[in-house]
Amino acid sequence: MAGVREVVEVLAKALTDRPDDVRVTESQHKHVTLIELFVSPTDIGKVIGKQGRTAAALRTLASTAGEREGKQVTLEIREGR
Repeated sequence: MAGVREVVEVLAKALTDRPDDVRVTESQHKHVTLIELFVSPTDIGKVIGKQGRTAAALRTLASTAGEREGKQVTLEIREGR
């Protein structure tokens, strides 16, 4: 079964025009797992979506995938360089 990081990475690569620029990191902070999604500045709008709906859906999926692993997950979307 794929982990949370892998789920976010696959979805983000499918959403962007530049999948090679997608980078996902995972770190642990107290009792929360932080997933950081870095995408190209030209693709940030596609990942966020209209009124933030796509970003909200990605966060929901990451949170749900984390719950299956017994983790509390937070997803942050950032512009990569």
